[in-house]
Amino acid sequence: MRIAVIGATGNVGTALLRRLQQAREENPGIELVGVSRRQPSLEHHPYAGVEWHTADVGTDAGRDSLTSALKGADAVVHLAWAIQPNRDEEAMHRTNVKGTENALQAAADAGVRHFVCASSVGAYSPARKDQLVSEDWPTGGIATSHYSRHKAAQEDLLDAFERDFPEIPVARVRPGLIFQADAGDEIGRYFLGPLVPKFILNKLALPILPIPSQLVFQAVHAADMADAYWRIIDQRASGAFNIAADPVLNPRILGGLLGAKRVFDLPVPVLRAVVSASWSLHLQATDPGWIDMAAQAPVMNTDRARTLLGWEPTRSSVAAVREVIEGLAFKNGVNASPSLRSGR
Repeated sequence: MRIAVIGATGNVGTALLRRLQQAREENPGIELVGVSRRQPSLEHHPYAGVEWHTADVGTDAGRDSLTSALKGADAVVHLAWAIQPNRDEEAMHRTNVKGTENALQAAADAGVRHFVCASSVGAYSPARKDQLVSEDWPTGGIATSHYSRHKAAQEDLLDAFERDFPEIPVARVRPGLIFQADAGDEIGRYFLGPLVPKFILNKLALPILPIPSQLVFQAVHAADMADAYWRIIDQRASGAFNIAADPVLNPRILGGLLGAKRVFDLPVPVLRAVVSASWSLHLQATDPGWIDMAAQAPVMNTDRARTLLGWEPTRSSVAAVREVIEGLAFKNGVNASPSLRSGR
């Protein structure tokens, strides 16, 4: 089996390569192809023993490079996605939406037999937090979030591809937030920025944590996410799969993780205004659309993945968050990866 991973040096791509390397130990017939904007250090695990190609997926030249890289692939996993620079939505759209369009066209032109795509809980339309939504919930996105708009547009592209190429199984994977210690430095750069101190995050003992009660969300460890992708590839599964670990995270649990003695229900508009102002002043890197998505995105039912794939997380959502807090504090990364490298 020849497996290609587009976006193979990022948070999930690195975890997936680790899982695929493990699968190859059990089945030496597995061939791995990695595609990234910049090539990693090829002598380090899990990047060693992988056929590497570089491509900017959002360009015409990148589409041609993808077509060449995907020749002979039995399955492709498309992970490439940009969440920065979030002040330049055109650039993000080129990578996210045009990049997905190029990946789909390259897969069709190369004769790929299975297309697996990283979607997100962010693709879903808003829902109440007191209900669990299944994979048939509408994927209209949340209008004020660039991430959500792009994920909804990606879902539309996958729908069109399924109509045009019914012979190619398509799987779309919709996870919650994906964490691991190795992504600590990357997450800190993308969501907090250089001015927010991270070294104290694992030492906080807050007297009070002001946070909206609507900020209820799900998370999964990157290694468990990678295992879900491997099961989809191995079983040549198609359709949508919600992926998240238990428990569902809420302000009370987050308060415990951050050592807060009390949690205060801050109105969403107040938090959004604070985030918007600090983002506009370049004091931190998270735009206010992320607050809208956190407050409005649904809580997912993950029964389909557990039943059809036999998938079960090995780490709780709390453990995944605790691990990334440690990674943020210690600026953890993977020096062999241009995406995860510490201090980049």
